[in-house]
Amino acid sequence: MAQFINPFSDWGFKHIFGREISKDLLICFLNDLFAGEFVIKSLAFGNKEQIGLSKDSREVIFDIYCTTDEGKEIIVEMQNRGQEHFIDRALYYTSRVIVNQGIKGEWDYNIRPVYTICFMNFVDPLLPLGKLRTDMILADKDNGKMVSDKIRMVYLMLPFFEKTETECENDFERWIFVLKNMNTFERMPFLAKNAVFKKLAEISDLRTLSKKDMDKYEDSIRIMRDAYATYKYAIKTGLEDGRKQGLEEGMAQGMAQGMAQGMAQGMEKGMAQGMEKGMAQGMEKGMEKGKAEAERQKNIEFAKLMLSDGDSTEKIQRYTGLTAEEINEIAQSLH
Repeated sequence: MAQFINPFSDWGFKHIFGREISKDLLICFLNDLFAGEFVIKSLAFGNKEQIGLSKDSREVIFDIYCTTDEGKEIIVEMQNRGQEHFIDRALYYTSRVIVNQGIKGEWDYNIRPVYTICFMNFVDPLLPLGKLRTDMILADKDNGKMVSDKIRMVYLMLPFFEKTETECENDFERWIFVLKNMNTFERMPFLAKNAVFKKLAEISDLRTLSKKDMDKYEDSIRIMRDAYATYKYAIKTGLEDGRKQGLEEGMAQGMAQGMAQGMAQGMEKGMAQGMEKGMAQGMEKGMEKGKAEAERQKNIEFAKLMLSDGDSTEKIQRYTGLTAEEINEIAQSLH
């Protein structure tokens, strides 16, 4: 039976890396991630909520946000499921932190470096397939020479890490192996390799959690599983709706095109083209509808958890995008 926290749950990831008591775990991981480039001796956690640039703007909420002893600002995000425009979202997050460094009045634009590290438990087709780690920097297109070190994004697509325990050659690979498989372990590997994994085992051992923390963890797991089930159902129904709509539109468009081109050759060719185009359009619409519904259900589950924690309606609105009326209905359903 699994003995350790699932790091892909929102609460679990922050419990491991986002607390003062476990800050040395984050420092160790970051030093292994950027081995040979720089060494972090200490870091300070910052406010994970970045206020909007205008009164009407929504806040940006990070999983982990910290500043190193050298002044580098680092964002760490764990994304368990694929999300449309995820690469753009990471760029937006990074840019917001840079913009928030601005100083009113006279200022020479001397900004601090901002690094964003994204753990991705899915494959994004915009990134190189088959590659675990992708580093994005500002560089010259022709010669690849870095132009500025002020912005950097590191994407870690965990599905492409396939090494076994014995095949891991360094601490960075050991970290990735552990984080990818930790929720299945009965024992923590690499205890003799590095003392940090001993502390990781202690921090993430489910048997050491208080009842309050275990309740929060189980709520986080439930939300993660519900979101996954909703996502799968939305994809399934979206595909079914897309096929149905595609067949209907394809037949209608194909018949119209076919009759215009001629009862014989026109019908055959027009129906084939129309059905192909109609199915593609219908499936795309169905997928979009399914993804939107999955995201809405995820926000509803998140709102339930926040309501159980006593959070205000205004705060829940900022975090989920739900209306006050929707939040009130959810609150009533919990009683």
